[in-house]
Amino acid sequence: MRFDVLTLFPQIFGGYLTQSLLAKAIERHLVDVQLHDIRDWAKGKHKKVDDRPFGGGPGMVMMVEPVVECVEAVQAMAQPPGRLIQLTPQGRRLDQSVVEELCREARLILLCGRYEGFDERVSEILKPDAISIGDYVLNGGEVAAMVVIDAVIRHVPGVLGDEESAKQDSFSGDERQLEWAQYTRPREFRGHAVPEVLIGGNHEQIAAWRAEQGRKRTEKRKGEMKNDEL
Repeated sequence: MRFDVLTLFPQIFGGYLTQSLLAKAIERHLVDVQLHDIRDWAKGKHKKVDDRPFGGGPGMVMMVEPVVECVEAVQAMAQPPGRLIQLTPQGRRLDQSVVEELCREARLILLCGRYEGFDERVSEILKPDAISIGDYVLNGGEVAAMVVIDAVIRHVPGVLGDEESAKQDSFSGDERQLEWAQYTRPREFRGHAVPEVLIGGNHEQIAAWRAEQGRKRTEKRKGEMKNDEL
């Protein structure tokens, strides 16, 4: 699977691309991540990519011309042209169902904003799929792009050591439940013991216990979310 990241700060991704599962997936050619500096498509001596907003207001707005030309050039670099994702707090919320939708794509192009965001004509011309990782504002879309990549690659065959891991993640499966409680050695620590059912070796009982744990955690989470909305 290929990811093309369009950003004003490609250097932010330096450490991220060389660590953990992603680095191994890249090394094994399961995942390809290409970085593109939007400034390379800017015009003029100073490679200007932002300007003051018409109508006044604080901050700067990313200019339509370099962004659109960057996206179109990157789309033409490989086939398929890819699904264009704009990382923005105004987009639809990223959740597990969206992740599972995105992982079916052969190529994702992730457009990272900065400053006060993009000139609206970027959306009008390119018609990207706008996605948000939450109801808060970041300094830029780069961290959001990393979140998308991290979540999606878990579903790329061969990336995880155990293919069942992604299927058992929280929010996975038809019921979208949270994952059950996990334990490892030692069996007891400061008076807190591992539940006996997990040690007994009865796989049917273990499966039933885990299902019940996931159900209880999910119900508790939903209750907390409802209280937050009141």
